[in-house]
Amino acid sequence: MRITASDVAHITNGRLVGPDSVAEGVSFDSRTLTRGQMFVAVIAERDGNDFLSPARDGGAAFALVNVGRAIDGLSCVEVGDTTTALAQLGRHVREVVASTVENRVVGITGSAGKTSTKNLVRAVLSQQFQHVHAAAHSLNNDIGVPVTILNAPSDVDALVIEMGMRGFHEIERLCSIASPQIGVVTNIGDAHGERVGGAAGIAKAKGELIESLPENGTAILNRDDEWFSVLSARAACRVLTFGTSEKSDMRWQVESVDKLGVVTARFEYNGHSAKVTPALAGTHMVANAAAAVLVGIACGLDFATACGGIGKEVQEFGRMVWLENANGQRILDDSYNANESSMKAALNVLASSAGSNKIAVLGQMAEVAQPAEAHANVATHAKQLGIRVIGLETDLYGMPASTLDEVIDTLRESAWDTLLVKGSRSSATERVVQALLA
Repeated sequence: MRITASDVAHITNGRLVGPDSVAEGVSFDSRTLTRGQMFVAVIAERDGNDFLSPARDGGAAFALVNVGRAIDGLSCVEVGDTTTALAQLGRHVREVVASTVENRVVGITGSAGKTSTKNLVRAVLSQQFQHVHAAAHSLNNDIGVPVTILNAPSDVDALVIEMGMRGFHEIERLCSIASPQIGVVTNIGDAHGERVGGAAGIAKAKGELIESLPENGTAILNRDDEWFSVLSARAACRVLTFGTSEKSDMRWQVESVDKLGVVTARFEYNGHSAKVTPALAGTHMVANAAAAVLVGIACGLDFATACGGIGKEVQEFGRMVWLENANGQRILDDSYNANESSMKAALNVLASSAGSNKIAVLGQMAEVAQPAEAHANVATHAKQLGIRVIGLETDLYGMPASTLDEVIDTLRESAWDTLLVKGSRSSATERVVQALLA
């Protein structure tokens, strides 16, 4: 989206220091900033104002900075709080594109599957619309949501926005920026449960998306989820459901599973049926795909056209991606994040794939309400599936913690053929994948 420094100053009630300049899109990371973008100096674990010189040298058109932090040689808009100002900009651009996106702004949340569902929805809507926009990566918080909107093209005709939750009122706040008309809740699990008091709190926090939808909007819910009735009761709009239940609007059934755990399923909707094969492995991806097809239907696509988008979704590294090392051993890289439900789903994929000696290298799951119980449940599930678990820098799975070097040494000494690598972001399990592919 094209925006000028003077417009940013006006919208945020900020002060422009330096000449006016025009930017195309925004970035909050000086390392990945593209020449001509606006740089936003976000204060989080690090102070983005400390990286204005690299942003200037990298070709930033101008920067959004805190009061008193402008630097020479780079036009800057000074504001009291850059995150608040970023939200104001996102809200403004959402209003600007209202006529082109019409009712096609989709908010997606859930304890697992948000990013995969985002990619599936983008693929489905791209069957009919030319300028569907979604973030290239997982941008789902107070920074990521407005950045997603600001990086949409000026002729965007559908917006797909992922919404994360680390506490109450966060999704409500994100909805005040994005104003979604379609809301998807993939499932309710234990991600960030310790922050909201467990599953009931998670359902309440995720349900903020459903409550934020307008009366002419559409809520898309998982009929198989135990919290379905709680979520559906909060909707003041139409509700469409997906699941294996006969009561589901979009019913799905598994038809076959290949040697990599990729599932072909049959979808049934309103008297129509079709076979679909999501690109990523796992039965849970079929559920995500069913939700995506319902989004397409809510946006006016016919059933067949919507189903035609499944299998065309982009794949992101660290999210159920199969890799192979130089020895021909297969690695299921699901290292991006983890909670109990997604751990079990990934283990199911590993179990259903080809191979006789399967190992799972698992990092700690962060921010779960009952960590000891959750990790024990995952370990039990792996044992039932006949999968050996190695704990990366954690003993919560019931065995001594292994350092990264110890994990790699163990794997090199083992005759494994198929490996799962998974953990929460804080455990950085992608280090295992990188070492095995080096």
